[in-house]
Amino acid sequence: MRLLTAHKILISTAAVFFFFFGLWELRNYFNTGEAWAVFRAALYLLVAVGFGLYFKNLDRLYR
Repeated sequence: MRLLTAHKILISTAAVFFFFFGLWELRNYFNTGEAWAVFRAALYLLVAVGFGLYFKNLDRLYR
């Protein structure tokens, strides 16, 4: 396995993790009404988008 392949696996796993963690925090907000849960959900979803963009451009970055 090439190092780039392992890196892609780790980045995609992190993106999926942060996406579902953001949804989990959003559900936490709807159940409790805690204002910080919305902030955490937005932050985690933003991190997931960042990882997704990084994954999309990974081949171009490491040529």
